[in-house]
Amino acid sequence: MALGSLTAANAVITLTIPGLFNAPVQIQGFTADNVYEMPTVELTQTAMGVDGYLSAGFVFNPIDQTFSIQADSNANVIFDTWAANMLTQRDTFRVNGETTLKSIGRSFVCTNGALISWAPAPAAGKILAARQALIRWQSVTAVVA
Repeated sequence: MALGSLTAANAVITLTIPGLFNAPVQIQGFTADNVYEMPTVELTQTAMGVDGYLSAGFVFNPIDQTFSIQADSNANVIFDTWAANMLTQRDTFRVNGETTLKSIGRSFVCTNGALISWAPAPAAGKILAARQALIRWQSVTAVVA
């Protein structure tokens, strides 16, 4: 097996937000140490009976994805526009997305998401800090890129 690169530098991430961004928009300008985080998701729920027998069953759970966006990234305009429209219209705009990780030859199709949280402004220190955006997805499906 050939050794390859595991870089995230060539990742391509797009979001489509019907009613705001009807065509896919590319998210760029991530922090150097963290493009996004996606924690593990519980797939099975278990219950242990008094007789010591373990029962198990599949369960659906949402998938959280937290993006870390540099303060000077153009992607801030996308999230600012999204959040501002939610506040003005007092409604949620759903989102679909795709993350292509060229280094491993896989894409991840994200469906029926919602913007859960967004930092309204960057924290200000010696330099402006990254802003965090949390999208909660209904599903994330891996496909060969």
